Amino acid sequence: MAEADVLALRTHALDDRAIHDATQVVAYFNYINRIADALHVELEPEMPPDPRGGVR
Repeated sequence: MAEADVLALRTHALDDRAIHDATQVVAYFNYINRIADALHVELEPEMPPDPRGGVR
């Protein structure tokens, strides 16, 4: 991310707290997905695999 990305979020009425919270959530899901992919976690039956590969 660059400063321009943060400024774009602010144009959509996100304040610093909202941007921080969104960043935390996105980073956490990115981390968990990478761990699950590395450990070859089996998907639940209602979650079909992503056709591009990896775990979603």
